[in-house]
Amino acid sequence: MTLHFIKMQGCGNDYVYLDCFRPEVAAFVARTDLHALARWMSDRHTGIGSDGLVLILPGETADIRMRMFNADGSEAEMCGNAARCIARYAYEHGMAGETMTLETLAGPKGLSIRTEEGKVTGVTVRMGKAIGNPHRVFFVAQPEELDKAFGRLSTAPEYAAMREATNVECACVLNRSEIRMRVCERGTGETLACGTGACAVATEAMDKGLTDSRVTVHLRGGDLEVYRDSEGVIYLSGPATTVFEGDYITED
Repeated sequence: MTLHFIKMQGCGNDYVYLDCFRPEVAAFVARTDLHALARWMSDRHTGIGSDGLVLILPGETADIRMRMFNADGSEAEMCGNAARCIARYAYEHGMAGETMTLETLAGPKGLSIRTEEGKVTGVTVRMGKAIGNPHRVFFVAQPEELDKAFGRLSTAPEYAAMREATNVECACVLNRSEIRMRVCERGTGETLACGTGACAVATEAMDKGLTDSRVTVHLRGGDLEVYRDSEGVIYLSGPATTVFEGDYITED
C-alpha cells in the first residue's frame, strides 16, 4: 500500500510525520511494528531520511496526542521541535486553533501559534518545570573549545554508555542572553537542533546564575528561544516548517 507522510523540520531537526486522524493511516499504524517502521523511514539512504518518526494522533485528554520514535526505533518521551511542527500542522489542517494542548509521554504540553497575515511564523511550547527527556549537559568556557569537546563526548568510546542512556549537550555561555550548543540525541546521534536539549542547557545555565531568565540558544540548525517564568515554568519558541509531503510505498 501507499502511506501518506509529511516531512517537517524545526531548526533542521527533521522528522517524518504520519497523520493518524486519517482512517487508513491509523489502520496501518495499528497493525505495524512502529519501531521497525521508524528505522526504515528514517534511513537517509534507503528510506525518506529523518531524525525519527512522529505520529499525530487524536488526543484522549487533549486536542492532539504525539508519539515520537528516534531513528534507531526507540520511543522518546518528548520532542520540543516535533511538538511545534505538530502544532503548525494541526492548526493549518483545522484540528485545533491558535492555542492547543498536546499529550506526550512526558505529560501534557500547551502550544500557541504565532501568525502574521494568516501565516504561521512560529510556535511556543509550554514545556513545564520538567523537560521530559533525560539530558547530560557539559559547559566549556570558550566558544572555540565547543567543537573539540563535543567531538569527544559524541564519539569517544568511554562515553558510549552515557550516549546510549541520555541525550548529551555541550554548550558555551556567550553572554547573559545567548548560549551556543551542540547535541547528540539518544537513539539518533548528532542532530542540528534539539528542543528539550536547548531547554535543559538553558535551565542549567540559569540555575548556575550564568544567564538571565530569557535566552537565545544557537544550534547548528538555527536559533531557539527559551524563557523561564517566575514559577519555574519553561517555554520554548522557534520555527516549524513543512518540507514536503509524499507517499511511502510499503510492502504491507
